Amino acid sequence: MKYIAIDLGLKRIGLAYSAHKDIVTPLPAVIRKNRDQASLEVKKALDFWEIDAVVIGVPLGGSSEDEMRRRITHFMNLVNFKGEIFYQDESHSSLEAENMMKGEIKYIRDGRVDSLSAMIILQRYLRSH
Repeated sequence: MKYIAIDLGLKRIGLAYSAHKDIVTPLPAVIRKNRDQASLEVKKALDFWEIDAVVIGVPLGGSSEDEMRRRITHFMNLVNFKGEIFYQDESHSSLEAENMMKGEIKYIRDGRVDSLSAMIILQRYLRSH
């Protein structure tokens, strides 16, 4: 099964890919200009990689979980993805991703951390399934 994980943000959308349980690769993030452009770019990535399932990070158990699920549902409706959608707890994934980037000389908000976060989300999902 081919997966893409999505770390859905208001400014950037992190993406990571896996076709094998042991290997997860961060993909270039989508820099979000508006929801139509962002959903179209995500749809292109899903089509290009011939994705069977999407794993989306959500803050499980937090006060924002319901609002995030509503936003995710709306966004994925715009993407018009016909495969399976799974939710994975994203707790602290951005912090883990930032720690992975500590060696960078200059930390730039170019989407790399967002895609590393998506990679962590997908690794968690694959380990638990």
